[in-house]
Amino acid sequence: MSISGMAEKIFLAFFVAMGIIVTLGDADCFTALRKPGWPQKGCMMNGKLYPLGHIERTEFCYKCDCEKDGMRCCSLFFTPSHYDGENCKIIFNRKRCDYDVLQKDGTSKVCSFIASVG
Repeated sequence: MSISGMAEKIFLAFFVAMGIIVTLGDADCFTALRKPGWPQKGCMMNGKLYPLGHIERTEFCYKCDCEKDGMRCCSLFFTPSHYDGENCKIIFNRKRCDYDVLQKDGTSKVCSFIASVG
């Protein structure tokens, strides 16, 4: 086996292992490897080009780092859990990067919830 072939296998094994660690360790983060067609000067996410470097907040409420090999992002929000699902609904507020838990009856009254998950 050539050195370049071995290096490719080691590189692939590393990214598979990192993907497993990211999945097990931090469910609100993800990594997107550079895809063919991405411009060299940035990273694509949801059809929008972001510059290389740190992005404090995307339009979909993620904090990201755009590097030459891909993009790693973590959410800026937590999803409410343990609320009255029969009488209440959750609505994402993109301006605040947070969820509102409101009555389903249309009154916009806030419902209580016990916890949030990332």
